[in-house]
Amino acid sequence: MIQSTPGVSSLTVKKRNGQQVPFYDVHIFNAIESAFKAHYNVPLESELDTASKNNVRKVTEAVVKWCEAQAASKGAIVFIEDIQNTVIRELKEQGFEEISVRYAAYRRIHELKRFESERITVKKRDGKVVSFKPEKIAIAVGKALSALHADQPLDAPSRKFVLEVTDRVATQIKALSSGIYTIDIEEIQDIVERTLMKSGHAEIAKRYIVYREQRRQEREQKPNPEKSDIQVSIAEKDGMEIVGDDGRPAKLDIQNLKLIVSECCHGIEDEVSVETILMNTLKNCFKGMKASQIEEAMLLAVRPMIEKEPSYTYVAARLLLRTCYAQVVGRPITFQEMRSAYAAALRSSLEAGVRYQRVAPALLEFDLDVLGAALKPERDFQFGYMGLQTLFDRYFIHEKGRRLESPQIFWMRVAMGLSIKEGEQKNDRAIEFYNVLSTFRFVSSTPTLFNAGTLHSQLSSCFLTTISDDLDNIFKCVKDNAMLSKWSGGLGNDWTPVRGMGSQIKGTNGKSQGLIPFMKVANDTAVAVNQGGKRQGAVCAYLEVWHWDIEEFLELRKNTGDDRRRTHDMHTAAWIPDLFMKRVLQNHDWTLFSPDEVRDLHDLFGEAFEKRYHEYEEMAKHGKIRLHRTVPAVQLWRKMLGMLFETGHPWITFKDPSNLRSPQDHQGVVHSSNLCTEILLNTSKDETAVCNLGSVNLAAHTTPAGLNADVLGATVRTAMRMLDNVIDINYYPTIEAENSNLKHRPVGLGLMGFQDALFLQNISYASQSAVEFADECMELISYHAILGSTQLAKERGTYQSYKGSKWDRGLLPIDTIGLLAKERGEEYLEMDRTARLDWTPVREAIKQYGMRNSNCMAIAPTATIANITGVDQSIEPIYKHLFVKSNLSGEFTVPNPYLVEELKAINLWDQQMIDDLKYFDGNLTEIPRIPQEIKDRYPTAFEIGYEWIIECASRRQKWIDMGQSLNLYLAEPSGRRIHNMYMMAWRKGLKTTYYLRSLGATRIEKSTVDVNKYGDPLGKKTSEGKEKSKEYTAAEKAVCRLDNKDECEACQ
Repeated sequence: MIQSTPGVSSLTVKKRNGQQVPFYDVHIFNAIESAFKAHYNVPLESELDTASKNNVRKVTEAVVKWCEAQAASKGAIVFIEDIQNTVIRELKEQGFEEISVRYAAYRRIHELKRFESERITVKKRDGKVVSFKPEKIAIAVGKALSALHADQPLDAPSRKFVLEVTDRVATQIKALSSGIYTIDIEEIQDIVERTLMKSGHAEIAKRYIVYREQRRQEREQKPNPEKSDIQVSIAEKDGMEIVGDDGRPAKLDIQNLKLIVSECCHGIEDEVSVETILMNTLKNCFKGMKASQIEEAMLLAVRPMIEKEPSYTYVAARLLLRTCYAQVVGRPITFQEMRSAYAAALRSSLEAGVRYQRVAPALLEFDLDVLGAALKPERDFQFGYMGLQTLFDRYFIHEKGRRLESPQIFWMRVAMGLSIKEGEQKNDRAIEFYNVLSTFRFVSSTPTLFNAGTLHSQLSSCFLTTISDDLDNIFKCVKDNAMLSKWSGGLGNDWTPVRGMGSQIKGTNGKSQGLIPFMKVANDTAVAVNQGGKRQGAVCAYLEVWHWDIEEFLELRKNTGDDRRRTHDMHTAAWIPDLFMKRVLQNHDWTLFSPDEVRDLHDLFGEAFEKRYHEYEEMAKHGKIRLHRTVPAVQLWRKMLGMLFETGHPWITFKDPSNLRSPQDHQGVVHSSNLCTEILLNTSKDETAVCNLGSVNLAAHTTPAGLNADVLGATVRTAMRMLDNVIDINYYPTIEAENSNLKHRPVGLGLMGFQDALFLQNISYASQSAVEFADECMELISYHAILGSTQLAKERGTYQSYKGSKWDRGLLPIDTIGLLAKERGEEYLEMDRTARLDWTPVREAIKQYGMRNSNCMAIAPTATIANITGVDQSIEPIYKHLFVKSNLSGEFTVPNPYLVEELKAINLWDQQMIDDLKYFDGNLTEIPRIPQEIKDRYPTAFEIGYEWIIECASRRQKWIDMGQSLNLYLAEPSGRRIHNMYMMAWRKGLKTTYYLRSLGATRIEKSTVDVNKYGDPLGKKTSEGKEKSKEYTAAEKAVCRLDNKDECEACQ
């Protein structure tokens, strides 16, 4: 069998669009096989005869051999055109002349399609030639259309009109020439005018002409430097009358302002300008303003400057720090004064928290003098603006709008909360935990940060429930959802046991309406319950794909159809057994059942599931099962992927690897994952699975020379202790959650800043080096996490259900790959099984001491805590190199600081570069000034082949005992690509996947997103002059609520 592992591990393929992807034998095999099928009129979903398949294999092997020779002689990169030329040559040389002609014709057709999309360029007024982007037309038409109502978004009919006009204009432009063509920007605008007039919209055409003229005048107006706002005279503003904090008249003290700005710029004066900040601040000052508004004016002056120089993020953070300090100590205070006051502030903060019933009184029993002396005030300066603003708005304990915590007090409160049951060691442990948190080496999940050390210490992130097939349990689980969500937990509900629509109800002799109406109730409950007053509740429903209602389940997120059978606010995920994937590959049928007639099927997996499923199919054929129907597996698979692309759901998750590799297979069954698809724990009617999360910051352990393994090991061991402590401290909203967590003690140690770690080492995500680093860092984390759990077992004892677990049987995560291969079939699993470390000490420690925790590792999305620490979230590639990020704390310009430093070093970071990044949506590919070597090292998410992302995930998965939240990206989506991508994810042994994000949908929807999201249709600039480049795919729009843009926060 041709494997989809890199056939030549050192070889990278460069595609025509500049994207670099790993070399896979299977891609060549599939292309040649398609040519053979076309020649012999064999349907794509059918198999070739044995002789033809052998011929395909022979040609493939010859092409691969040529590629190996290229890798040996010419280096690591080969061009796609050279591979295709070699395929044609080998087909001819092996006697398949007609097939080579057919392959060449197929290649030409695709070249023409690419040519059609790339042949048109636009000449701008400054002479620059750029690619033709129809969405730019939509932006201009939208602005003209909204000229009379500038502050209102366009309604649906107007948006539809904008897109129709855009399509007509684009069609006319494409028809101007059949060859490569450059069109002048003015000519495009003339075509827009004519199109509007011809379509009978003379009034809109007039508005467009006026808009065009206004833009021309704006370009021609040259600012007078002498009268520019930036040259505001200090003499004009100094002594200006303002309103003091006591309400009495006061004078604006510019000298004091300058002292404040200078203090906030201390240490980074070479990167930022005190004078510019001061001048921009004075522009925002006006007669009669309140003294409390002055620092707001300073912050408004600094924020727009972050996109030009990332160091301004630290200035903005320090300005916010001053506000925070003033609230904590009750008066304005300088940084130097705060250094001396910090220890006393810790005590007063905790005492106030207890007085206001926000903080647990037990925190006052610590030695506050010792802990106060351990605080490191200088660590406050590590924060960027977005991170500190997020903490300030949502994490710091407050009373009537006044913050009771500063950053270091916040970290210490969390550390104290996690060490509260450490007995005589609690002060030492609090300091140990504080040092890990405050240096950003490890950060606990959002619920832990919210609630540690408070009166309601619900510190867990994830809850998983199985809903039984009876009315009492269904509504009990809905109530449990509300209680769990109230205290900041993200929910995963397994709905598979609930009988299907039309099944018999014995008690009433009636017919069931299926599970959809009950899911609608759960959906509305999630909307109604606010997580701790901080964010809306969130839940994901899981259904196994043999369920009678699976086809209606797939449509739950559609915007059309009966709204009573839609759940617009509930996430959905398909729970897929290996047998279904095999049936898809074999183009066989798939049988759907109602679970009340096949009650044991949901609790079986692997070979046992396959055997029982076959038995039920035979029973159905003989009339022994009432509700059943057969559908082609490929048809159901296509609908699943089609809905995923259209609505963002269901997420694709795999039942068998989740169970076969579970350490707790002796205690039950993994019936579903959680809200973010990384937690895989057993659930039942009596047990609600609970997981406590935290993430290691890889960037804090990485240098240009690589990982600091010793520091990483120490961090992981401390993190495991912190996570284990959560279990005993935790407040449990339900008895089922408490029973489960205390019995099994699972924790989920993850990571964040993977992309940052690659940047620090000058490694491209789209490279074999990234794959090897993913393997290396996850093995280290796994090694020390498991070893840390054995040391906790030595000190505290094993978890209750340890006996009989895979740990007890001597099986580590890497050992379970063999079990999966045996049950699934070796031919269906392509997973690396190599190791770098000597695992003997770990095995011996488990044998001697056992394990404290049933599960140790899970990689969560880290949406918020990554923002707090200033790194890229989780294992994600960078989205754009310049974009506006929105969350509940506001909107933040986010430039890539690693790229900025590189461009500065070669004198390329200037206003023109910023404008180019905005115009090209934060991508480097079309910016000619940037050297190719830098472009190759800085691909964005959609420029990285999905093969690299999946291969990295597969390397991590071999070391993880649970799962990972894995987003997948497709620049040019198609049914074939989506199918290949998810098939590869399955073959590579992944347990779950998360969002599918598509650039194709982004480009299509960009204009309407700008209309709705940013006020001005299709690209209005913000008050800061920053055109927002945040884009949403169809999947994102279906998932993200307008008031909850960090959709992954339920985990972190």
